[in-house]
Amino acid sequence: MLKLDIQMFAVPFRKVSKTRKRMRRSHNALEVPGMVKCPNCGEMIKAHRVCPKCGSYKGKTVVDMTEKEEA
Repeated sequence: MLKLDIQMFAVPFRKVSKTRKRMRRSHNALEVPGMVKCPNCGEMIKAHRVCPKCGSYKGKTVVDMTEKEEA
């Protein structure tokens, strides 16, 4: 007797309509991160993070950027 190694997969009972498929995927859209303007230099940065251009956070210089430029 010939033995076949066939796996049975789950098969949908009915076709999923375009509307139902799109409703399911409605939460999969990409979101734009919250961007704010740096009060020091005006660069657009992510909120609640140190500015990579001038090194300031909440109006205070946190990271000295002159050392980074020389290295």
